[in-house]
Amino acid sequence: MENQNFIMREITPLSERDCFYIADRRKSEFTYPIHCHTEYELNFVENAAGVRRVVGDSVEVIGDYDLVLITGKNLEHVWEQNECQSKDIREITIQFAPDFLSEGVLRKNQFASICRMLERARCGLCFPPQAVMKVFHLLDKLASEEQGFYAVVDFITILYELSLFEDARVLATSSFSKIETFSDSRRVQKVQHYIAEHYREEIRLGVLAEMVGMTPVSFSRFFKLRTGKTLSDYIIDIRLGFATRLLVDSTRTVAEVCYDCGFNNLSNFNRLFKRKKGCSPKEFRENYRKKKVVI
Repeated sequence: MENQNFIMREITPLSERDCFYIADRRKSEFTYPIHCHTEYELNFVENAAGVRRVVGDSVEVIGDYDLVLITGKNLEHVWEQNECQSKDIREITIQFAPDFLSEGVLRKNQFASICRMLERARCGLCFPPQAVMKVFHLLDKLASEEQGFYAVVDFITILYELSLFEDARVLATSSFSKIETFSDSRRVQKVQHYIAEHYREEIRLGVLAEMVGMTPVSFSRFFKLRTGKTLSDYIIDIRLGFATRLLVDSTRTVAEVCYDCGFNNLSNFNRLFKRKKGCSPKEFRENYRKKKVVI
């Protein structure tokens, strides 16, 4: 049974005649509910240590600075007050249409890094402190730039500078975001496709290794080198991504979600979930639903 009406779909102020919409706010607390929208969004938050940021199934408590790019049109997100005590929070939100930079432009060599970044940001992308420092002066003046053309140039510069930071972290899991992300290695791609189709079943290392013509030991090393994760952690993350999506979108019990996503032990599922997500499956579901908005 589907139960998706508690996620608010935002109608943004961005007009068809503008390249982007920017809001530069000073505030004492975060009150906006969890939501999603078709526009891309770059969100900067300053002086808000203790705020809880939720992007898909990623839940993190932020520090003094936070800069996140979201290009997934159905990716739910929210910044919640949580334990933040600051009364002088600054939030700069920039929303822009997916066709702000045309496909033809993004295919050009000079825009290759921006293209890669926008693709990665479909699951949400969090930038390191060095990136924040690099673009802060441009973000700071963007809202007050009187000449619209120069504001667009500055914004493209911001995107380019951010795209050079390869250590930006992907936030939500691809399985939660319903987005297919695969390695550039054909052998790893073959295994990733298999896992995506068979995550509900028992998956054996020997079967995967044989599938790509390698020994189990060699394949384990090769897989981690190409994905940055052990095979076991990768499978767990994929299953947890599907599990968190079911917790959000359905009324199935935690036990049903557990077994539907390939876990064969409820206690182990709860333990893994809390270790990876920082809360229990029940708490995760409640955190999404407590800000319920019916539209």
